[in-house]
This record gives sequence, structure tokens and C-alpha cells, in this order.
Amino acid sequence: MGCGRNDNAVGHKVSKGCVCDVVRAIKDIQDQNVDDGCGPCPTNCFLEPLGGLVSPARTQANTRVFMLLNKDGTPFKAFFRTNASGDHHCFSVFFRVEDIFDGCCATLRVLIPLKHGNHVADLLTDCGNEVDLSMICKVVNWEASTSCVTVDLNCFCAVQCIKDVFLEDVCD
Repeated sequence: MGCGRNDNAVGHKVSKGCVCDVVRAIKDIQDQNVDDGCGPCPTNCFLEPLGGLVSPARTQANTRVFMLLNKDGTPFKAFFRTNASGDHHCFSVFFRVEDIFDGCCATLRVLIPLKHGNHVADLLTDCGNEVDLSMICKVVNWEASTSCVTVDLNCFCAVQCIKDVFLEDVCD
């Protein structure tokens, strides 16, 4: 099923801006941090309150970490520079929404993927241009980078929420 098409097999209609709607909802949840209970899917992007994707639930959180998937199903990646040294360059597939404007444009903070020991996870293959999907599974935490990217959310087919976390150095 492609974005913005009717899926006659199951009788559901997908809105053209579904990724935009989900990212807008994530932003609202981050901003409101309302306690309304839990939903049936533990990683549902619409799950409130912020902190609901954390295990155990109800811990302090200020960010819903998510990934965007391109129309071919591959994770969208963006360049970041680490806060600490400023000389480590890398790519990430994890984001925090900072702002939504002009209907379906968003400013996303690129999150630094960390594996055990708080080491930056290198998510690219040895060739350096594709995401190594096995490395995504090794990410256990995130850090806010100083890098942001502005995107047109209509260019993506899916959004996957990963976890609610508390990030230092994020101004709400």
C-alpha cells in the first residue's frame, strides 16, 4: 500500500498527510505531556502521555524518539555533529520534532545514537552510503545533537516511534 492511496483490500483509506499528522501529534504530546493512560500498542506514536513508550512507563521523558521511512522503505538519515568534541561526524536515523510549520514542514533535531557504554553507534555500512539495519538494533540510548534538519513530511511513507526518553540539553 502506498501513501495517500485507498487500500481496498482492508477497506481503509490512508490520508495523504499521515506522516505529517503523526509527527504533529508527537509534537503535541511532547508539548502537553498529558496523562491519559495507555493504548494497546506499546510503541504507538499516538500513545499519551509522553513517557508511555518507556519501560517501565511513567518515567520522566521530554522526547519521543522516532524514525522516518522513505517511500522505498529505507530509513531516512541525516548528518549530525556531536556536542562534546565537535569533531566527530556521523549520520543518524533517529529524530526529535522541534517545530512544525507551513502545513507539513518540520524542523527535526538529529539524535545521536548510542550503544552500550555510551559510544556513538556508526549506523552506516562499510560503503558509507546505506544504513546498516543490524546496527540500529544495537542502539540503546540517544543524545541530543546540535544538528537540525528541515523536512517536508509529505516525502515520507511511514513514521515509527521508538521510545520516550529524557534528553539533556533540550529546551522545551
